[in-house]
Amino acid sequence: MLRFNLKYFTYAVILFIAEVLIALFVRDSIIRPYGGDFLVVIMLYFGVRAFIKTNPWKIGICVLLFSYLIETLQYINIIDKIGLSNNILAKTVLGYGFEWKDILAYTLGIVVILLLDKDQSTSKNNIKPTINERQVH
Repeated sequence: MLRFNLKYFTYAVILFIAEVLIALFVRDSIIRPYGGDFLVVIMLYFGVRAFIKTNPWKIGICVLLFSYLIETLQYINIIDKIGLSNNILAKTVLGYGFEWKDILAYTLGIVVILLLDKDQSTSKNNIKPTINERQVH
């Protein structure tokens, strides 16, 4: 179900800004490659939650599968195959090198956000019946 959630939208925007700052200014071997991957799935999770009201675990799994797809496209060198190897924006957005550590960073990012996201009552599946409702049935 579509709806707008300002809280999740704000989180997504803040993480997007952090991702841009990391991409532009961080040149190390830990934060840029792995911290960025860890944060990008959280950013995508919040971005989806900002507009779609459904089970957070479904969103987490979909974001994780999307991230795995992007990493798989990196594995087959999609940037070169579609002629964008000199396009800095395409290389920044899609990446250009497969690494198993990226898969781990994506997975850890989703696991962490699903464990930390306290507002998981966004679907009927997550709402537990009260004592009175149990007695009626």
